Amino acid sequence: MKMSINSTIADLCEADFITVGVNETETDIKVRPSISFWKDVWRRLRKNKPAMAGLTYIIIIGIGVIFLPMISNYAFTSIDFNRSNLSMSVEHFFGTDNMGRDMWTRIWVGGRISVIMGFCGAILPALMGIIIGGLCGYYGGKLDMIVLRIIDIMICIPSMIFIILIMLYLGSGPFAIVLAVAISGWTGFARGSRIHVLRLKNLEFVLASKALGASPARLIFKHMFPNFIGIMLVGITMFIPSVIFMEAFLSFMGLGVAPPMTSWGQLCQLGTMVFREYPLQLVIPALFISFYMLAFNLLGDGIRDALDPRLRDT
Repeated sequence: MKMSINSTIADLCEADFITVGVNETETDIKVRPSISFWKDVWRRLRKNKPAMAGLTYIIIIGIGVIFLPMISNYAFTSIDFNRSNLSMSVEHFFGTDNMGRDMWTRIWVGGRISVIMGFCGAILPALMGIIIGGLCGYYGGKLDMIVLRIIDIMICIPSMIFIILIMLYLGSGPFAIVLAVAISGWTGFARGSRIHVLRLKNLEFVLASKALGASPARLIFKHMFPNFIGIMLVGITMFIPSVIFMEAFLSFMGLGVAPPMTSWGQLCQLGTMVFREYPLQLVIPALFISFYMLAFNLLGDGIRDALDPRLRDT
């Protein structure tokens, strides 16, 4: 009876299914090419159209602030009161200000200052925070407790007030703004890197490297740091627009770059004086600031999605 049931099941299986066998020539075919992690991130980032649009705009602005002032027919400091407050024309693409200075040239020269300050003001506190947070997370103890208390105190003070207080002591100018932002902005990166080092330092690959005699600096920056560099990169990308906005606000308040040097924030501050009569002198630099910040936010969102393995399609 049992044999008959087994034979019946076997007959049903043979009727419903077909044995296709194994093609040994196809077993070695790669369904997907083997690529590195960062190449895969770039491949997925290219599929994100808003992020690529933001990256394209950032590159265009970067090229513009470097080369366009060099080929302009007007110096950004040249004054001609006979040509003050002119509207847009072929000769002056963005018109002139109340002192007859070419707004096209001043926009790109001011963008050079704002872009440099944005990158330096984001990278410097990120490096400070990653180093301090990594050391605190690895060593712990009194060092960790002291640094955490300092971070708690600094976070209680609004960042803009803290930056203004520092600049009242250091003075105005690009260097003072970058230093003030670095002193006040490293806390978030320090907390993030500390958490990741605490999470990684007791994992097997770190303990194995430590057993082989690796130094603490090698453990932190060679083995642990690459595992959270993507998250820090997203944080830097998101922090650059904040620095540019801080610079614009400080220049608007009169604490930014000093004349004759200019920036997008200072151009906005000068544009408010004649906004009723000549609104473009405020609208144009404000649009440059807004679109540049939007581009970095779009790029930061795209990098975050590209680094997330849960959103991996293939």
